[in-house]
Amino acid sequence: MERESRIAQWLRRRATRAEAARGGDGSPASPARSAYGRAPRSRRWSPRGRAAAGAGEAAEERADLLLTAAEAGFPLAPAAHPSGYGCSCVRIGCPTPGRHPVSFAWQTQATTDRPQIERWLRAEPQANFITATGRAHDVLDVPAEAGYAALARLEERERADADGAPGGEAHSGDAEGAGSAPAGDDTGPGPGAAVEPVLGPVALLGEDRMLFFTRTRGRPEDEDEWWPCELDSHPETMEEHPGLRWHCRGSYVLLPPSRLPDQDEGVRWLRPPVSGAQLPEPLTLLETLTDACAEYAITVDGLEERAPWPAR
Repeated sequence: MERESRIAQWLRRRATRAEAARGGDGSPASPARSAYGRAPRSRRWSPRGRAAAGAGEAAEERADLLLTAAEAGFPLAPAAHPSGYGCSCVRIGCPTPGRHPVSFAWQTQATTDRPQIERWLRAEPQANFITATGRAHDVLDVPAEAGYAALARLEERERADADGAPGGEAHSGDAEGAGSAPAGDDTGPGPGAAVEPVLGPVALLGEDRMLFFTRTRGRPEDEDEWWPCELDSHPETMEEHPGLRWHCRGSYVLLPPSRLPDQDEGVRWLRPPVSGAQLPEPLTLLETLTDACAEYAITVDGLEERAPWPAR
């Protein structure tokens, strides 16, 4: 018997593989498999790749939120952030983990300079950020339950003003007040007149507090015109103000999207800032906020009565 050459063996094996790939009946090979019956590999994201892509998107969104706040005139400074079971400041028993500035010089450090903020973001990608109050804006800080009630009333007033309600009286919420102005009453703003804003940016601090951003009373033209207020709150006097807190000179608040210990939500915007938009006067909001705090006041330890005002 004539011995089969190696070339003939190779050609026979190749023909056999091709026949098997066609299913043995001459039909074309399945597009899901190669000529050798092996399924091609699909390109997939690994879990590590997906996590990296998600982290990159989150960092970009975080930077956009902070830079938008800076463009709106809010001076920013880096703050500590939650780390493990404590605070990134590594202070043993830190009383306010993730809620305080990194530097004691935060008042002079706070800035709206975009390049500086971008450098901080690159250097400390996990850092929270605070905004110093009393310079470009103040913050009225109330319990969240009272804040939701006040926000609903203020938004109703805002809608009434946008609709041109005479004198803005429709915000009272009762049908009697709405549309009861006499014919020919011209008390509303004239055509083209600038309407004073009722609401500005609003943020939720965890699930406990709501922050209303307003113009500041902290920079009078004449320093003798500066007036302190019983509601003024500073970092060291927070516990004295269980109800309404007025953050003005020498104070700060955390800005979204800061993270809080043991809270998934952290700090987030309900109404984000808009570059160039005018902030409301604090006294415009004060009556509505104090009424809401009186309704949903926090009971202070050791006091039998509810106390929406500072405990002294």
